[in-house]
Amino acid sequence: MFRNLEAEIARSGMRKAEIAKEIGITPSTLSLKISGKSNLSLTEASKIKKILKVDIPIEELFNLDH
Repeated sequence: MFRNLEAEIARSGMRKAEIAKEIGITPSTLSLKISGKSNLSLTEASKIKKILKVDIPIEELFNLDH
């Protein structure tokens, strides 16, 4: 699970469904990717970072907590 990403999504006030639509995937696919059950591409990660308008490094935002 990407805890930093989850926190930034909560701070943004955006719904995950909105983020999923903007990057061209279904909300359920986004949930699988955020939970670590499916791979997240670098392109998807970059788009999410841009949508959320966060300044933290992508490595920190998408640090996978086990």
